[in-house]
Parts: sequence; structure tokens; C-alpha cells
Amino acid sequence: MSQTAVYGLSSIVGRLLNYLLVPLYTHLFIPSEYGIVTNLYAYVGFLIVLLTYGMETAYFRFSQSEKDYNKVFSTAITPLFLTSGIFITAMVLFSQNIASALQYEKNPEYIIWFAIIIGFEAITSIPFAKLRQENKPVKFAIYKFINIGLNIGLNLFFLLLLPYLSKNMNNQFVEYIYNPEIGIGYIFISNLLAIIITFALFIPDFIKTKIKFSSELLKKMLIYGSPLLIVGLAGMVNEVIDRILLKYLIAVPSNITDSENYILGQIGIYGANYKLSILMTLFVQAFRYAAEPFFFSHQKEQNAKQTYADVLKYFVIFGLLIFLGIMLYLDIVKYFINSRYHEGLQIVPILLLANLFLGIIYNLSLWYKLTDKTSFGALIAVGGAVVTIVLNIILIPKIGYLGSAWATFFCYFSMMVASYYFGQKYYFINYNLKKIFFYFFIAIGIYFINKYVIFSSTIVSYSFKTLLLLSFISIAFYKEDFISKLKNFRNK
Repeated sequence: MSQTAVYGLSSIVGRLLNYLLVPLYTHLFIPSEYGIVTNLYAYVGFLIVLLTYGMETAYFRFSQSEKDYNKVFSTAITPLFLTSGIFITAMVLFSQNIASALQYEKNPEYIIWFAIIIGFEAITSIPFAKLRQENKPVKFAIYKFINIGLNIGLNLFFLLLLPYLSKNMNNQFVEYIYNPEIGIGYIFISNLLAIIITFALFIPDFIKTKIKFSSELLKKMLIYGSPLLIVGLAGMVNEVIDRILLKYLIAVPSNITDSENYILGQIGIYGANYKLSILMTLFVQAFRYAAEPFFFSHQKEQNAKQTYADVLKYFVIFGLLIFLGIMLYLDIVKYFINSRYHEGLQIVPILLLANLFLGIIYNLSLWYKLTDKTSFGALIAVGGAVVTIVLNIILIPKIGYLGSAWATFFCYFSMMVASYYFGQKYYFINYNLKKIFFYFFIAIGIYFINKYVIFSSTIVSYSFKTLLLLSFISIAFYKEDFISKLKNFRNK
């Protein structure tokens, strides 16, 4: 459990530090500029999933059954080196054509930078998985923090320090390495340099590893991982397709003369407000990092199913606590982004609940991974992707980015229901639905009370909000008898 905590903590802290760049971006760049960042990073998710093609989870799966870890590692990473190399080469050769197709014909360098970022991200996914498999959480966390620290440091260097020095000092070195016309491009350059250096950290491990490639094992891993590739791609559709479709489906008002700037601005506002669900996203992603090895390692224990049921229940409780914490204090949280992005605050509660549903899906998805029925996961994810695409196409032209938020909500809700239904059929777990629904009812009730009960006094208002939050915590402590459980844990 302590190792699981390190993985979770490193994920939470790392992503939190990265998210702290959002206030910087929204302060320095107008919505249309930030819209470019939001739009391009949407493609990154798809391509990383495509270039890893389920190998990370396949590596975990076959590391459990194969005695020769070096053979599993070599077999997993060799094809990733090959496919990533081909991908980078192709993207470099056709960068101008791709940039034109994406309507960024003036910046083909974006395509080259992103190709290298994506390729190296795909390759390093297996070494990071190896650290988790070998129970090396400290080294895992250090490497993650180095990557994140470099990205943040380079962003500050390019976006704050160099512009300051360029403006206030006549220095030829600064003029040589800094070009203000690059603008948002420095966000991508920072990411590029950080992932290259992170890859370099693993080079000694690559050298020490004895290459024991097995074509027979690779075939098994590809068969196991191919449905997960579909799951991953469908998952990326559910997660980021809205930021791609918005560019082509937003209805531009008749009084807007610069339609391209307006569309990118709407994407930027949507992307920035999406970041206000930061704590929920961090919580879900940290859980996902820790859950997969945890579920596999507990599979053979006698009380495994009861453990899985308890994990889901506690996940829901903490997820709803995050939902309430953000929504009760949204008038403070909103200053995480610049005020020119605040018109999109209406999407925040929708996306918070949608991401909570996503976390529940990660809990429920264990059944098809543990039973090797990954094709079911693919079907569920594809079904969710269909819901996402259809609702985005219908709603975006009518209500803009609000339609994308609702599409995300209903996508994850439908996937959650489907995953529960099939999971109970093929790998029955006695989840305590009565308590889970009870906590949802209480949390949603508190949300609406806060929304419609308004006080003129700031002190009274925040006191009331805090009382509402404490009431949810108190109810959870009472219903779950957390105090007794903590006492028993200390006595062990």
C-alpha cells in the first residue's frame, strides 16, 4: 500500500505542478492563442495511444505469468522503438502537408516538435511501467518529477525570463536563443526538451538490459493488447475529440468578422475551464496509475472481490468530496484561470461529474482485465465513443462548447452503466450500490442548496459553504465508521 501511495502521490503532485502552468498560459495568451494549444494537444492523446497499442498493460499482464522479465521487457519495447521511429520520420517528411490539413500551414514546425514528443512518450511508457512492475516507486517518482520539473522550468525560462531579459537588457545571447514571434511555440519546445532528457535517463537501463526478444511472446502480447488499443483510442475520442470537433462545428455568430479567431477563442475558453476540474482529474489519474498493478496483485487473495467493492465505495466518497469542494468555492477556484476565460464556468460541474464517472469506469473495468475479456472493454469504449461523436455533432452547432461538456457527461455515464452490467454478469462483485447512491444524493442535494441559497454577507456565505462541506464529511464518517477503522489500523 505504501508503494501504491507513492505512485498516486507522484502522479497527483506531478500533474498538479504541470497544471500550475495554466494560470501562466491564460495570463500571457488570449483565448484564441490558448485555443491552439488546446487543439493540438488533443491530437497528442490519440497518437500516444496508437503508438503504444496496449503494450503497457500487456507488459503488466505477461510480467505476472512469464518468469523471464528481461524477455517481456525486450519484447514489449523493441516494436515501440521501431514504430515510433517510423512515425517520427513520416511526420517530419510530410510536416507541411499535415500542418496545412490541420489549418496550421504557417507553422509546420509544430508538427515536427509534436512528432518527436509523441514518439519519445510512447517509448518511455514501457520503462516507466517496468519501474512500477519492479516495485521501484521512488525511482519512478524521481524520474516523473524530473520530467515535470524540466517542463515547468523551461516554460518559465522561455515565457518569463527570456522576454524579461530581452526587454530590459541588450544581450546578444538572449537575442540569439529567443524569438518573441515563436510565442506559444515555446510551450511545445519546453515539452520537447523535457521528454528527450527524460528518455536519456533510461539509456543506462537500456544498456544493462539483456535483449531477449521473443516473436511468440510478442504475438501473445499483441493479441492481448489489441482490444486495449481500441479501448484506448475510443477513450481518447471520449476525452479529447470535443477539442477537435469544436474547431469545425462551432456556429460563428453573424456579427463576428474574424471567424478563425472566434473559433480558437471558444476552444481556448473550453480548454481553460476544463482545467478547473483539476482536482478531480488528478484524483482519477492518480487512482488509475495505482489501481492497475493493485488489482492484478490482489487477484488471487481470498477477499479480493470485497476489497474491490470497498475501493469503489471509498473512491466515490472522495470523488464527491472533491466535487463539492470545487463547486462550493468556485468563486475562488475560478481565479485559477484569467478572468477573460470565466464565461465558460457553466461547464465545470458537468465535467466534474463526468470525470467522476470516468473514475468509476476505471474501477469497474477491472473485471475484463482480470478475466482476459478485453474485447468487452473495447466494445464498451467504442459505444462511448459513438455517444460522444453523435452528441458533439448534434449539440456543438446549437450550444457550442456547452454541448461538448454534456456529450462528455453522457458518454461516461453510459459507459459506466454498461461496464457495471457486463461486469456483474461475468465477474460478479457485490458493490454496495445503496450507499453509493446515497452519497450521490447527498452531494447533489448540497450542490443545489449552495446554488440557490444566497447570502449577501461574504462571511456568512463562506461559513454556510463550509458547514455544507463538513456535513457531507460528517455523514461519510458516520456511515463508514471511519474513526473505528482508523483506530483498528493504528493498533495493527
